Amino acid sequence: MNKLITTILLTSFSFAIQIPLYVDNNWEMLQSKSVVIEWQNYDGFPFCKASKQLSAPMQEITKLLEDKENYYQIFDRIEYSKLLTPEIVHIKLDMPFPFSGRDYIVLYSQNQIDDNFYYRFEATNQISISVDKDYIRLIHAAGGWILRPIDEYTTELTYMWNGELLGDFPNWALTRAWIEQGNEVMTWIEEALE
Repeated sequence: MNKLITTILLTSFSFAIQIPLYVDNNWEMLQSKSVVIEWQNYDGFPFCKASKQLSAPMQEITKLLEDKENYYQIFDRIEYSKLLTPEIVHIKLDMPFPFSGRDYIVLYSQNQIDDNFYYRFEATNQISISVDKDYIRLIHAAGGWILRPIDEYTTELTYMWNGELLGDFPNWALTRAWIEQGNEVMTWIEEALE
């Protein structure tokens, strides 16, 4: 019954890019360490997810994720995060040499199903910002966060993202970049919680 209600709720949302935030199957394992990292081709895009159990209450993690304007202070690869509206944020990413930086403008939404909390983000053109010449705009940016409480002091956090990097990034290096991104994001969240 819960799955039926979840399906009905999810199909009522309309998104430009389908995000496999609620998909539990067809993931290909990239790493099975303390941070589990997987990927799949979903609706024509390479989606990745990284999951880890964190020793922190869900409310503490939620507080970090809701502080979008200060993402640059939490995630080392983010060099700029500006809130354009309460739900829309412009983010610039520093990429390793010799690659151009990336940026994206995304619309955030959130919902709760049972005890799980979901944050979604997807590219939006509701606000137009010129692309800086040193950046490549990720026009299909999409993904989200899933928070599942294990107990009062432990939360399973899953980060999901569209792994498309566009521009000058070679396809053969994508899986390595996805593994690095998944590990980095979980490390930075843990450090911010300390």
